[in-house]
Parts: sequence; C-alpha cells; structure tokens
Amino acid sequence: MSVALKRSIKVLQNDRIEEGVYDLWLQAEDMAATAKQGQFISLYCNDGGRLLPRPISICEIDQKSGRVRLVYRVVGKGTEEFAGLKPGDEIDCIGPLGNGFTLEGKKALIVGGGIGIPPLLELAKQLKCKKNIVLGYRDDTFLYKEFEEYGNVYLSTENGSRGTKGNVLDAIKDHNLTADIIYACGPTPMLRGIKEYAEANQIKAQLSLEERMACGIGACLACVCQTSEKDHHSNVNNKRICKEGPVFYADEIVL
Repeated sequence: MSVALKRSIKVLQNDRIEEGVYDLWLQAEDMAATAKQGQFISLYCNDGGRLLPRPISICEIDQKSGRVRLVYRVVGKGTEEFAGLKPGDEIDCIGPLGNGFTLEGKKALIVGGGIGIPPLLELAKQLKCKKNIVLGYRDDTFLYKEFEEYGNVYLSTENGSRGTKGNVLDAIKDHNLTADIIYACGPTPMLRGIKEYAEANQIKAQLSLEERMACGIGACLACVCQTSEKDHHSNVNNKRICKEGPVFYADEIVL
C-alpha cells in the first residue's frame, strides 16, 4: 500500500465508555473505503511540542457512511489531548496504515486483551466462519456486548468479577475451545502465551503486536520486532511493526 497523505478530518463523536477509555468516530470517506481489519491510523496532536503522531488501531469501519471508529485508552499527554476532542473538531492524521488480519479458516478463535480488544471488532464482523471470542480484562469489560453479535463470547478477568478468573488462556482451557486459526491482539506477554499455545496445539495464528511507533510508515526503523527470517530491507532478523505488521503470523516472529 502506498503511504497515505496527512490530512485533516472531522470528529463526529468522542465519548468516554470506561474510565480512561474513549470511543472516537471520524468522518473519513477515503479511509473507510480502503481500510481493512487490523490496520491503524496515526493521529497528530495540536500541541507543537508533540510532533510524532499517535498510532491507534481501527475498531470499526462503516463504508456506507464513510466513518471510521477508534477506541483508545488515555495513557499520556497525546491521548489526553484526544480525550478533549468534541464533535465538529478537526484532527490531522494519516492512514490507514500497516498490514491487517488475513481472513481465513473454517473455525476461528479470536483472542483480545485490554486495549488490544477494539481492533478485533471489525475482524469479528468480517470473518464469516464459525468463531469463538475470548476477551481478557483487568476489571472493566468495555465493548464485549458488541462482540456477542458475531460469535460466542467468553470473558476472563483478573479479579474474577466476570467470566473465568485469570487470563485469556485460562478461559480457553476452561471452556475447551478449539480452532484451526487463532487471531490475537493484546499485550506482549499475552501474545507470547498465545504463540506458545498455538505451536503446542499445531494451530495457525495471526498476532497483532503492540509497539510504540515514531513515523508510522516504516521509514525510521524504530518499531522493529525479531523475526525467524532475515528482512530484505535491513538484511537482519527483524521486521517493521508499522509497515510489515502490525499483524504477523506467529511463526514469523520471536516474542
């Protein structure tokens, strides 16, 4: 995909749905027309002291109305600024960026953890095969009701307030869930566990990696991950998460 151009788009909605978690809808016809499940958009701050854009995964795509949805957590000054956006505001961005999920398999297992859950919603919508969905939270449970339209949903929470007490792997084992393809997005320790589980059970897996990014378009090599094979760009064992990723097959990468 060619590098998207920076442009200004309109904010339609920006609501708090949990403590520190916001639901942002943008009017972006060109993005909605080309975006795929698992890609991301880089948003720019208005504060001139924060030059680098903040990458946020696409949660939902509405091609008919030309809208794109992002669900993000406030973790620093940049996302704190985004939390103050109001309907009618304009924000600079580039996107859609990166390579997303490839749709495949006859029986899928979708696994999300924390703020890695939102980018799986569009995937759940697009996958037409039978699917089970496992969502892992600390204590909040944002978005899980929306997933119920697309498959059987199982929850895990660290405190046991909903679903299985523990992590997503505990929930998978607790419900004896099987699949021929696993799709996962979440923190690295979770993805590492999913990779090991997939390998042990000979299941193909696609993993969406979380990483701090600088340029977001593959030029700066700041967001690389270790790979099993040499990358033809750098001739070393790495790939750019923002460009070749953020989604990789589990056997491509080392976690």
